[in-house]
Amino acid sequence: MRGAHLYCLPMKRAILWLFALGLIAAVAVVGWRVVDERRFAATRFGEGSRTVNIPPGTGPHALARLLADARVVSDANRFFTHLRWFRRDAHTKAGEYQFDGALLPDEVIGKLVRGEVKLYRFTAAEGLRADEIAPIVAATGLCAGADFLKLVRDPLSPKKYGVPGPSLEGYLFPDTYSLPRTAGCAAIVQAMVSRFQKAWQHAEAQRLESVRLDELQGVTLASIIEKETGRPEERARISCVFHNRLKKGMRLQTDPTVVYALLLSHDYKWDHNIHKGDLSIAHPYNTYFVKGLPPGPIANPGQAALEAALHPMPCDDLFFVSRNDHTHVFCPDLKCHEANVRKFQVDYFHRRRG
Repeated sequence: MRGAHLYCLPMKRAILWLFALGLIAAVAVVGWRVVDERRFAATRFGEGSRTVNIPPGTGPHALARLLADARVVSDANRFFTHLRWFRRDAHTKAGEYQFDGALLPDEVIGKLVRGEVKLYRFTAAEGLRADEIAPIVAATGLCAGADFLKLVRDPLSPKKYGVPGPSLEGYLFPDTYSLPRTAGCAAIVQAMVSRFQKAWQHAEAQRLESVRLDELQGVTLASIIEKETGRPEERARISCVFHNRLKKGMRLQTDPTVVYALLLSHDYKWDHNIHKGDLSIAHPYNTYFVKGLPPGPIANPGQAALEAALHPMPCDDLFFVSRNDHTHVFCPDLKCHEANVRKFQVDYFHRRRG
């Protein structure tokens, strides 16, 4: 029995040595992995611009593979390890992301956690019509131009989006918009109309008590003011002219409404010239033919035009004519106006032809 006991001692020592060696090896592996992880976490990777679409429900393994395939991170397995064991609290969001230049793994994760999805930007300038905004929207790839116009012109859309009017013309507020890939036509229109509603509230706060126009009438007048001048200092005075004419029951006789009538009558095709016969076409948008305001806006006015429509400056003017330098000269009576027409229109163009 003593011999058996002596035999067991070397066996126990061997087992202890093996255990110690195994423990040392395990510690070495863990240490190496920690060092490798720290090195991975501290190393930037990538160049140029890369776009990655992360579908909803994407797990950490699939996420790591998507990012590695797109060259956003250097190694899928190492990124998974970093995400799974060192950033367990990181809850990434689905969406389309754009990554630019060399990034640290934590910078990539931070962008995904914050949901900083790629945004598509477009700018609609003041005074554009819906058919002019449509190709600008279409260029983003978020919504086809035809689909945008279909929604804008749908007779049910005004009620759906909470605005008056025969269509959404006039309520697509001019601004710069940034929207994600998931936006679609409805979200784009909603963003533009929501922006209009805020602008209208601001204009309402500056309304003169004497101005009795309702929202549809106010936006319609603002759209005419927007098309008549781009000069900030003229908007309130042009508004005054139209308010004075409305009070006296005079026709507004404004050329932009003739243009809009021609566009509606000819499927938005126009030779960019107003002919004498165009002034007498029987159309509800032709303010040379009908009294008062047309049935709805003829373009999409900006903030300044909305405010001018509700807050005209005091004046006695009933007429204005272009000086051909983007400014206008104003008159309180027909005699003065006819003299200005001769000077700035008849004589001016006669000299140019000569």
